[in-house]
Amino acid sequence: MKKIIISPSLLAADFLNLQSELEHFFPMKDIWFHLDVMDGHFVPNLTFGRPIIEKLAKISKHPLDVHLMVTNPAFYIDTLQDLHIHNLTFHYETIHHHDSTINKVKRLYPSVGVSLNPSTNIDIIPDYLLEQLDLVLLMSVNPGFGGQKFIANTYRKVEALDLRRKQLKATFQIQVDGGVDDSNANELTKRGVDNLVAGTYIFGTFPQHYSEKVESLRPLLK
Repeated sequence: MKKIIISPSLLAADFLNLQSELEHFFPMKDIWFHLDVMDGHFVPNLTFGRPIIEKLAKISKHPLDVHLMVTNPAFYIDTLQDLHIHNLTFHYETIHHHDSTINKVKRLYPSVGVSLNPSTNIDIIPDYLLEQLDLVLLMSVNPGFGGQKFIANTYRKVEALDLRRKQLKATFQIQVDGGVDDSNANELTKRGVDNLVAGTYIFGTFPQHYSEKVESLRPLLK
């Protein structure tokens, strides 16, 4: 049976109590902690920097999944390299030399991903780069803020990307981020998604319900 990774987005967590927020997820399986790094330029918001990520890395019992929503990924690729981050994803739209950037991330991190905005077609990524990637993140909202409505065209993008993955016999994960909840998780996983990022849906309730929210996003495991 297909394993679905759930990646709680800490953008929606209680920033004043991040350690206790993380601890609620420690007993759960197949969890990544999703960290949106924003610079106020590529997206109109500011979030985590190295000092916070460094603290989180020291206490986390699950892999850290860093999503760079920045205009200068090279700076963050360098400055975060020693923090034991599992996956680092950069936006395809922000890079000119994709080969060298992917190769650099692969040298420094266990997993490398690229992200596409909702209006960016998946065909922009050539086959030979897809074969090198560990993860492709499809944004299902316009990046920058949590709590937005899921863009339904994401279903078609997932199907098309999953078809290319099968044709190439590639092994990258398909991750979706934005407006994910129990109303669309089943359709997304049926169409090929392996990794669901959810923020408001999980953190918008009381901590004692986090586990229930996480499990409600794993329809293929029921």
